[in-house]
Amino acid sequence: MRAVLLFAVFVALLAATAVFAYYGLAGPEEVALGVHGWTAMIIGVIFSILVGVGLMGLMFFSSRHGYDEPPQVRKDR
Repeated sequence: MRAVLLFAVFVALLAATAVFAYYGLAGPEEVALGVHGWTAMIIGVIFSILVGVGLMGLMFFSSRHGYDEPPQVRKDR
């Protein structure tokens, strides 16, 4: 019963978010983006995706090459 209630709450939140996004993007016409706005948005989205992909790639690279291992203390001194 608790899982069903939790699922219903998440579905309601998802629906509310979708309605809010629809009315926010398709609402008033006097707030429409021009060519420069769309260009800036597209460049921002592409740049954000590239940064995310680059950071994930660095994370996998450092994980496979041992850069994220804890330091080893040498006791031979």
